[in-house]
Amino acid sequence: MKRWILLFALLVWLLPHDLHAQGCAMCKATVESQDQGGVFGGQQAIGAGLNKGIIMLMVVPYVLLFLFFRKRILGFFKEFAGAKG
Repeated sequence: MKRWILLFALLVWLLPHDLHAQGCAMCKATVESQDQGGVFGGQQAIGAGLNKGIIMLMVVPYVLLFLFFRKRILGFFKEFAGAKG
């Protein structure tokens, strides 16, 4: 089981951020309303920062929930794999 988790983590780590970093509508509006070439380095620099922030905000709760409930989650999958019917 640990091999699959490590393989999945490695695969996600190797994927480019543009592939899995999508922004919400409010973030997109913020990026589009910014001036070109402003203090922050333009639209691309602001958009990249917003996408990384969104990823961090989404990933941390799921990791914490997994750490708190890992015994129940793994027990569920073991029970599901052993079920007949």
